[in-house]
Amino acid sequence: MAGTIEVLVPGGQANPGPPLGPELGPTPVDVQAVVQEINDRTEAFDGTEVPVTIEYEDDGSFTIDVGVPPTAELVKDEAGFDTGSGEPHEEFVADLTVDQIMQIAEQKQSDLLAYDLKNAAKEVVGTCTSLGVTIEGNDPREFKERIDEGEYDDEFADAAAA
Repeated sequence: MAGTIEVLVPGGQANPGPPLGPELGPTPVDVQAVVQEINDRTEAFDGTEVPVTIEYEDDGSFTIDVGVPPTAELVKDEAGFDTGSGEPHEEFVADLTVDQIMQIAEQKQSDLLAYDLKNAAKEVVGTCTSLGVTIEGNDPREFKERIDEGEYDDEFADAAAA
């Protein structure tokens, strides 16, 4: 009966209720132990939705794999808003700095298709475009063009060397 359960839980705030409880209830694992380990391992994400995979065995043993939250969730958390713009190319809901974009790109780089931090940042900027988030007061599409033109190459090189 060994199996795998995949859920999104709020970082550091998982509990035995939904979505975990109903999924774990029929399994042989100690639900409280699973919840506690998830909370310990996702504490840094403080309320941001985090993908978690729980693999369990018939003897009640389990392993937990914690993923990185979706890019949109990281952007929302960093910028401090709950819902993106209904008209993202005209109405902007928040503004991020280049450093914040780079921080999100570093967090997500292992999950993205990008082969370096510069391209990971461009993917994050794409998410900002669809959410209605500006970067240092600029439209994210303009910011992406500036990245393509090499304006931030020194910052990306410094971050990669760190």
